[in-house]
Order: sequence, then C-alpha cells, then structure tokens
Amino acid sequence: MAVYTEIADNELEAFIAGYDIGAVLSAKGIAEGVENSNYLLRTEKGPFILTLYEKRVKEDDLPFFVALMQHLAARGLNCPQPVMNKKGEALGRLAGRPACIVTFLDGMGVKKPGVAHCAAVGTALADLHRAAADFTMTRTNALSVDGWRPLYDAAASRADTVMPGLREATEAALIDLEAHWPDDLPKGVIHADLFPDNVFFLGQRLSGLIDFYFACTDTVIYDLAICLNAWCFESDGSYNITKGRAMIEAYRKARPLSSAEIEALPILCRGAALRFMLTRLVDWLNVPPGALVKPKDPLEYFRKLRFHLHCRAASDYGLAE
Repeated sequence: MAVYTEIADNELEAFIAGYDIGAVLSAKGIAEGVENSNYLLRTEKGPFILTLYEKRVKEDDLPFFVALMQHLAARGLNCPQPVMNKKGEALGRLAGRPACIVTFLDGMGVKKPGVAHCAAVGTALADLHRAAADFTMTRTNALSVDGWRPLYDAAASRADTVMPGLREATEAALIDLEAHWPDDLPKGVIHADLFPDNVFFLGQRLSGLIDFYFACTDTVIYDLAICLNAWCFESDGSYNITKGRAMIEAYRKARPLSSAEIEALPILCRGAALRFMLTRLVDWLNVPPGALVKPKDPLEYFRKLRFHLHCRAASDYGLAE
C-alpha cells in the first residue's frame, strides 16, 4: 500500500455520497507498499479501506480481483470484501483513478515473523488455493517469467549504480530461468504477493489476508516459493530452515504436493527472488516526485537470489524427507 494520488476533500465527499456508509469522518493515507494509493477511511458506519488503482494494476483486471475476494469469502477465507455503492457497483472513479472501497479487517502485520506465524501462513496459503480451485475467472500473471525481461531492460542501464556488477549477475540469472522455467505443474489462482504486510494476525492467530491486486492464474506452488522468500529469511539475510520447514509442512498438510512440485521448488524460489528484485529495482530507480512512498531495497532480494543459486533440492528449504 502507498499514496501516489492526493484526494481533494470535495471529491472524496462526493464519491462517498454514492455509498450507504455515512459521512466521512477522516481519511488518512497509508504509506506502506509501492503499488496503489490507499487510505484508511473512517465514516459514520465504521472503518474501511479506500484504494485508488495505479501503476501496474490494469483497470480491465479489477473485476477479477473483486470477484475473487467475494468468491474466497464465500468459502470461508477471511479477506476484505468490496463495498457496493448505491448503484450496486463495486468499482468507481475518484481523482481520475479507478477506485474501490473494501471492508476493514482487524489485526496487523508482523514485523518479525516467528515459526508459528510461518506455519499459519502455510496453512492459509493452502486454504486459499483450495478455496479458489473452482473460481472460473482467469488472469494472466504479467509478472511471471515472460514479464521479467522487460523489467530487466527497463533497469539494466542503471543497475550498476545500485551495486557494481548487478547488471551482469541479474542477466545471467534471468537467462538461466528463461531456459529452465517449468510450465507443466498444476495451475490455479495464486495470491502472488503474500508478504508479511498482507497477512494480519491477532496475537499468534492469523486473522485475515489482504491486497489481492497481484492475484492471477499461475503455477500454484510458485505462491509457496514467494512466501518462503518473504517470510523465512532473517534480517541478516540468512535463511531460517526451521521457519521454512514449518511453512512447507503446514502447507502440504492442507494441500499435498506432487513429486514434480517438490522437485521444482528450488527454481521457483530463484524465480520469485528475481521477480521481486526486478520490480523493486525498477521502483528504486523511478520513484515519482513527491510520492508518499519509501521504495524497498532491491538488494535484499538479490541476496536471497544468491542463496537460492546454491540450493539443489526442496530439502534445502526444510521439506522433510
């Protein structure tokens, strides 16, 4: 989450008048994240989240996200629900941007995930995949392997200003992944961005999943690779195999993994690290002037990528034999 677009008071009031949620009491920008403009909206009927969609989110994809959240909630997954306006529509326009209001979830993201948090995420991720198995809409993952080359091209000329040698190392990893990326594994709807700031906890209990705006149809186990990257590394860059084992075992207890999925885990983890390194690198080099946003360090994911290059089997991530 982030704030790129400021909203004039009169525009906000006119927009909210189209909903049955009472008058606006306050609207505070949320600075976390890097993709959309988000506000914590408080009205006479309680708190909500207001999102203005920008950057990588295409307006044509928004009905997919809205329907997916409704589908998952109907199957028991705790996630935000789009609020319909008085016309019965979930989507509108505000400050020249597509906009949506969703329900507010109690809880907060964890800054330092523990083993129990990682296990809970593994279970929740598998539950999401199972709940979405009969979701009929599809959306191509524009940030899968075919989308990494354009990101690399956009950042290559300035990559070495971030770290000497980054361009050459990134290109070598990209070439290898393009040549060996698996395309014959089970596919379905994935969250594709289930980082700690997108998972809410109340104490040790996972209370909900948010921010489905990268959700798409892709290799299901790739979602687990993304989560291993996001949750199981320590602040010093080391991989915590105990956290990894807890996440993997909790996941496959709820959704068993095939031998092919297990075999592919190392390359999928490499791909996940490269994907987030590249998007962070592009954002790092192109922060819009005046944006209320702090770009995330691309080198964090370059260090993770280097770890994955030494992994040869899923057991290196904690999967029990």
